[in-house]
Amino acid sequence: MKLFNSDFFKPLIAQSQDSARRRSNTNLHQGPNDAVQRLFIAMEPDSYVRPHKHKEANKWEFFFVVKGSLLFITYTPEGIVTDKVILTAGGENQGLEIPPNVWHSTVALESETVFFEVKEGPYIATDDKGFAAWSPAEGDASVAGYINKLKTVEIGESACL
Repeated sequence: MKLFNSDFFKPLIAQSQDSARRRSNTNLHQGPNDAVQRLFIAMEPDSYVRPHKHKEANKWEFFFVVKGSLLFITYTPEGIVTDKVILTAGGENQGLEIPPNVWHSTVALESETVFFEVKEGPYIATDDKGFAAWSPAEGDASVAGYINKLKTVEIGESACL
């Protein structure tokens, strides 16, 4: 039996805060070839998840926030925001599932945000994501400003640089 309590999440949160990417994950599945990928992700507000989509027809994703608050954004292929949902642990909206081929990104709205993700495997890093050309690459000098833009951009507006 695996127990997921505050003691389980403390090291994950500490790893995210010490990480250059400002996020960290703990896999519950055995490896990348597993049919179901299950993981907890701890994320800080300055972590950048570049807008992307999963290109394979079976790559749906499920997110459920267990601590903190997460902004989930979807886009058209051209970078127009189609939806923004705030997921909050214990709140009105706590989780969601998205179908394959949906452009999306996430922004942690609170320090020590933790969410549970489930997706169909296997995970093949070179094939998993298609990144949006209209968004900055991870590590680009414009990322901090772009994260702020994602927090304030309205549905129907462009998220392009």
